[in-house]
Amino acid sequence: MIATWFLGLHPVSQAFLATLFTWGLTSLGAGIVFFFHTVNRKTLDGMLGFAAGVMMAASCWSLLIPAIEMARETSSLYWLPATAGFLLGALFLWSIDKVLPHLHLGFPRDEAEGIKTSWRKSVLLVLAITLHNIPEGLAVGIAFGALAADIPSASLAGAIALALGIGIQNFPEGAAVSVPLRREGMSRLKSFWYGQLSGAVEPVAAVLGAAAVVAVRPILPYALAFAAGAMIFVVVEEVIPEAQRAGNTDLATVGAISGFAMMMTLDVALG
Repeated sequence: MIATWFLGLHPVSQAFLATLFTWGLTSLGAGIVFFFHTVNRKTLDGMLGFAAGVMMAASCWSLLIPAIEMARETSSLYWLPATAGFLLGALFLWSIDKVLPHLHLGFPRDEAEGIKTSWRKSVLLVLAITLHNIPEGLAVGIAFGALAADIPSASLAGAIALALGIGIQNFPEGAAVSVPLRREGMSRLKSFWYGQLSGAVEPVAAVLGAAAVVAVRPILPYALAFAAGAMIFVVVEEVIPEAQRAGNTDLATVGAISGFAMMMTLDVALG
């Protein structure tokens, strides 16, 4: 009954509900702070590597390949939307990265990026993870928005697989925010609040992404590639360096391979 009800919803509503799920898993990860005061650094690096693998696989299987297939149906220059959208997505995140004050996990306060500010370290840590979640929300929203275009390469199962994969990797991201905040002396409740808050941007980004592609169908291949470019930027600029900063390179690499394989399997099996 629930599945039938979900199938009957507008793609924008489906995107919103899907990202409520991904936000919920962020909150679940942040809830670890109620049971543990800290997370072993090796475990954290493995989880960050896993998140990077999921994001890379999602960018390829769920976004870039569908973008190319859609463009192939309408133009001989089928590579253009994927290339242009990918570069624009990376440029967009690069611009935000240069402006938004944020601090990556494990970095000292004086290595905060973006516009210089006196904001507390805890706020900067939350903003860093929030920056990760913008392209994730966009990706899910655009995947569901593509369903309204009635394109063969866009499937509900594929969109659900993407939301499921991103939700799974959101769990360690929630913990990656809340536990360090607790370690710095913040209360468990406040640490949890800020940890789950980092995922709140996903439903907003999803609704905007889905609404945009529903309203302007020709931008769909560009939008899919845009989300991929934004996610790959985050992976290369932030997630992988954070996972390898403490020297646990093997664990981070195994995590990335595992995450990539899981997301690829989900997309191929369900999509």
